[in-house]
Amino acid sequence: MDQPDDTVVKRRERTAFLLLTAVVFPLLAVLIVASYGFIVWFWQMFVSGPPTGH
Repeated sequence: MDQPDDTVVKRRERTAFLLLTAVVFPLLAVLIVASYGFIVWFWQMFVSGPPTGH
C-alpha cells in the first residue's frame, strides 16, 4: 500500500485547519450564542411571564 506524499498530507492538514478555523468554529459560536438567546427569550416569554414593573 502506498503512503501519501508528505506534501499531500501537509496540504490536507492545512485545508482541514482553515476549514475548521474559518467556517466550523465561527458557525458553531454563532449557533451557541443564538440558541442561548432563544432559550432566554423563550424563558422570559412563556415561563417567567411578562415584566411586572417592580
